[in-house]
Amino acid sequence: MGNKRVTIVIAAVLAVIVGAAFWYMTRPPAPPRQTALTPEAKAYVRHLELSDVTMKATDSYAGQTVIEIQGKIRNAGDRAIRTVEVWCIFYDAYGQLVRRVRVPIVRTGLNPGQTRPFRLPFDDIPESWSKQMPQLVIASITFS
Repeated sequence: MGNKRVTIVIAAVLAVIVGAAFWYMTRPPAPPRQTALTPEAKAYVRHLELSDVTMKATDSYAGQTVIEIQGKIRNAGDRAIRTVEVWCIFYDAYGQLVRRVRVPIVRTGLNPGQTRPFRLPFDDIPESWSKQMPQLVIASITFS
C-alpha cells in the first residue's frame, strides 16, 4: 500500500512539473523593454535633423507591398551618438492611429556634424492606412 501511495505522489509531482514546463515553453515572449527618452536625450533631440525624407511603395517577390521610408539624419550637436530609434506612426484617413512601430535609424554611431542615410521598410501596415507619410518621432537616443 505504501508503494502505491509513493507512486501516486511521484506521478502528481511529475504532472505538475510537466505542466509548468509546458506553460513556460508556450507562453508568449515578453515585449522588448522600451524606455522613454531620458531628460538628457530630450534636450538633445533638437540637434538631430531629419532631411530628404521620402516614401515609396514597391512590390516584393512574395506579392506584398513594401513601404519604404528613406531619408537622412544629421547630428548637428556636439555629442557623439551610439543609437537613435524613432516611432513611425501611421494613421487612417480619419486621423486614427492604425500602426505604431519603433525602429532604429542609427545603429553604429553618429558623430557631431555627421549625416547618415536611413531606410525603414514596412510590409505589415494595415489596409486602413491613409497612404500618407507617417509621423516620425524620436523615441530614444543613446550617447557614446
